[in-house]
Amino acid sequence: MSTATKPKPVQNKSSEKATRVVSHEQPLGNQDFLFDRSNYTFMIAGVVLIILGFMLMGGGKSPDPHKFNFDEIYSFRRITLAPIVALLGFGLEVYAIMKKPAQKA
Repeated sequence: MSTATKPKPVQNKSSEKATRVVSHEQPLGNQDFLFDRSNYTFMIAGVVLIILGFMLMGGGKSPDPHKFNFDEIYSFRRITLAPIVALLGFGLEVYAIMKKPAQKA
């Protein structure tokens, strides 16, 4: 049986003085948002276009599951319009992220 003693933690007196209480009522330094209001507006519009595109792709349920309705499934709305709207939404998201915010005077 070995009776190993636990090492005592080293107390650094200088670290005790370095602690301070931070109040959350006032912002510290320069805490501006990364994006401008216009960026967020474009982001919301992009999300709406993406959701609209996926909603346009949906549907096409047939009342008879044994019958395939070719014209309803492969309609212009589902094959052409919906993917274009969704891709426009993704493109708008990329633009909203890459757009530089307006400089404050």
